[in-house]
Amino acid sequence: MLILSLNYVKPNEEADKHMEPHMAWVKEGYAKGWFLASGRKVPRTGGVILAVGERAEIEAYVAADPFTIHGVAEYEIIEVGLTTVTEGLETLKR
Repeated sequence: MLILSLNYVKPNEEADKHMEPHMAWVKEGYAKGWFLASGRKVPRTGGVILAVGERAEIEAYVAADPFTIHGVAEYEIIEVGLTTVTEGLETLKR
């Protein structure tokens, strides 16, 4: 599993300008079967996406995020080799 942690490097107002294309990008990540969960950080300093798939493919996809392209956010990608999950979350171990 991959944890995509994005941190805003520009003010929230700048993020808001690119939110619609970013959310279209997020929805496409779900359609590809890569994204499992996502949301804003609290307080709103960025967001987190739980993803599965090949790291190189996910890294290339992150480079195409409008937030990345417009310098709104920077991503940290954390790879986790899950060994135990609660019932119903077995897909996280892919």
